[in-house]
Amino acid sequence: MTTTTPEQTIADARERIDALDDRIIGLIQERVAVSAVVQETRIASGGRRVSLTRENEILRHYSDALGKPGTALAMTLLELSRGRI
Repeated sequence: MTTTTPEQTIADARERIDALDDRIIGLIQERVAVSAVVQETRIASGGRRVSLTRENEILRHYSDALGKPGTALAMTLLELSRGRI
């Protein structure tokens, strides 16, 4: 039976967190790129750059899943994806 020290458990968990953070950053970058396609297409077809109805849906989705911090996270993602309005 192998036992690990608390230090090793923490080091292993931090390594996993770092890997998860790298994946999250990659997904955010992908989300920003996809959002740019949506914005460019909407503008090219005569629409507005930002859809407030859609943004409200996103805010509700994150809030429902993660509570108040989810709303803050969604706001940050929206800002990264469309810039400040």
